Amino acid sequence: MKMIAAFFLSAIVLRAQAADAPRHLTLQEAEQIALAQHPRISAAHLTALAARQATKEIQSAYYPNIYASVTAVGTADPNDTRLAAGALNNPIIYDRQAEGLTVSQLLTDFGRTAELSSSAKLRTRAEEMNAEATREQILLEVNQAYFAGLAAQSVLQVAQETVQSRQLVLQDIQALATNKLRSDLDVSFASVDADQAKILLAKANNDLKASFAVLATLLADRHPETFVLADEPMPSNITNDVSALILEALNHRPDLARIRFQSEAAKELAKAEGKLLYPSISALGTAGVVPAGASQLPFDYAAAGVNMNVPLFTGGLYRARRREAELKARAADENLRDQEDNIVRDVQISQLDLEYSQQRLALTSQLLKNASQALELARARFKSGISSIVELSQAELNQTSAQIGEANARFDFQTRHAALNFQLGRLR
Repeated sequence: MKMIAAFFLSAIVLRAQAADAPRHLTLQEAEQIALAQHPRISAAHLTALAARQATKEIQSAYYPNIYASVTAVGTADPNDTRLAAGALNNPIIYDRQAEGLTVSQLLTDFGRTAELSSSAKLRTRAEEMNAEATREQILLEVNQAYFAGLAAQSVLQVAQETVQSRQLVLQDIQALATNKLRSDLDVSFASVDADQAKILLAKANNDLKASFAVLATLLADRHPETFVLADEPMPSNITNDVSALILEALNHRPDLARIRFQSEAAKELAKAEGKLLYPSISALGTAGVVPAGASQLPFDYAAAGVNMNVPLFTGGLYRARRREAELKARAADENLRDQEDNIVRDVQISQLDLEYSQQRLALTSQLLKNASQALELARARFKSGISSIVELSQAELNQTSAQIGEANARFDFQTRHAALNFQLGRLR
């Protein structure tokens, strides 16, 4: 029994350790998980599927409607009963029990159903493009969260190294002060530097956890997780030909395609509403049997006919519906033009941001190199007694700032590269 209990206890401990272990993750894995599990993507896909059903609803008018009828009537008077008021129908009511089928088929409504169907198909395509745009939006957010996590990991590493370095400096200065080789003021300065490094470390830890929370949410995981994110290679440069980039974005952005389909759907609906004043022609046939009933009724019956409905006066309803649809179609065109203008602007800004981040990355790399050299010189001067703790503290601060700036610039470049790919419709 003790062995069994020990086995189960060890299994529980191992499971708890596995749950607390950091999760290794690459950007590609994060994208695949988000695409498979994020609820916004599922909702957009389901909405697109629902839009397909709306098309089928409209197209059902092309097919005949068939329904069965069962009727049983008993009159109050053994003799035939007649209606005096209340409806325009055959006023004679006979005792009967009858069953039959009725078939109704639209012959033509002069293209109105066809245009309604075309409008519904275009709305379906718009919803499909919306689903694609939602996928791209989630991929962009995953990229942003992933690179933010990488930046936070790098800053945390810098903070940890800074704490260790300044703690060693503090210990050295305390030892020198004990031997009367350094003043208490130097100890105070070193203590302040060490405390500032600890504050930086606490903030870096908090920022890292926050970035992991954002990433976990995008992966549809409600439980707090700790990740070990793999570095991504630096992406290749995107062409500086802004005109080519704008043309690519206008041709490939799914959110713009969605608005185009919506505009075309509105135009088709306006055409359909314009035909409300046209007549509609349908055929009607019915047949059945009367197994029990008055002697005046035959055993079976059948009839067929053609019906034409012509709207004569609707109080201006149909004209108002047509005008409403036409105005909405014009508004959809204006929305399309506005979205195109916004995309042109966003591509230009994203391309400029990427160029700036590339320049910033080169500058911060050079700044880090210079700051590291300056720190080495400051340490040598401080150890030889040429300079004060203030010079060393400033050199350490400059190097820490340069390290953080270089890390942020590196991952900011990758984030802005992903943002430009999103503007171009390349995130699929």
